[in-house]
Amino acid sequence: MYAHLSKYLRALLLPVLCGVLLVACNRIDLAYRNLDILVPWSLNDYLDMSREQKAWLKQRLKTHLSWHCRTQLPGYLEWLDRVKTMVASNQVSEVQLQARTNEIKHAINDVAKQITPSAVELLRALDDEQVRAMRETFAEDIREKQQIYASTPFDKQVAQRTRRMEKRLTPWLGELNSQQQLRVMQWANSLGARGNAWITNRAQWQAQFSAAVEQRRSATFPEHLERLLIDRESVWTPEYRQAYQQNEAATRSLLVDLMAQSSPYQRQHLEKKLAQVQQDFSQLKCLKAGA
Repeated sequence: MYAHLSKYLRALLLPVLCGVLLVACNRIDLAYRNLDILVPWSLNDYLDMSREQKAWLKQRLKTHLSWHCRTQLPGYLEWLDRVKTMVASNQVSEVQLQARTNEIKHAINDVAKQITPSAVELLRALDDEQVRAMRETFAEDIREKQQIYASTPFDKQVAQRTRRMEKRLTPWLGELNSQQQLRVMQWANSLGARGNAWITNRAQWQAQFSAAVEQRRSATFPEHLERLLIDRESVWTPEYRQAYQQNEAATRSLLVDLMAQSSPYQRQHLEKKLAQVQQDFSQLKCLKAGA
């Protein structure tokens, strides 16, 4: 459920948590026209919906997409203005990055609040077989994550993190210089081996979600689901919460250093990329129409 738009939000907004300067994706207009949902969570890989459920969801998504385009995108344009100003004035500081991150978290939360009632209605319509299949898929997901991440040697984790971050940065800054490459490697090493905390937290959330869906006909189901989908941090494990905060702080520090080490060409390149993202947004039909 909700896969395409969830991926869009991660591509556009959530990378702020991995770096304010890594936002957006190419061809925003194309991505937006194919969105599924407007929330920072996805159950598409875990639910096997019937034809009737898919048809209901498709119609509901049109309403949510229209709401998002009319009411939320203008704020994203203003947010991009603030990011561009940071870069143009060479004021990429930890304080500024924290402010931009908090703004995006609030935006995502607003979207989740708007969408959650539809999730409640959809999940309440699931039959027992669909719920059983969802639980099995959750269990398989955790087994796969353990095989992929928990068993990976630390030095390999560092190498993978380094490559992923460089791949994210290059389209926005251009080729990294040797000093920047070294800083990315230091960042990757500083995160430590934290795969187990993430997997344990994921498994705990899935268990609580499954328990809530088992009681989907109860009067308290909407309240329980809201907590799991909107206030997710409240159900994080202490270990994962600490690791998340440390990762976020380490990434802000990385970005501050990378910008301090950047060349005039890299900053100009970044400004152009951000301007292109902003232009793609501004050309969406809902904004053109002034709806």
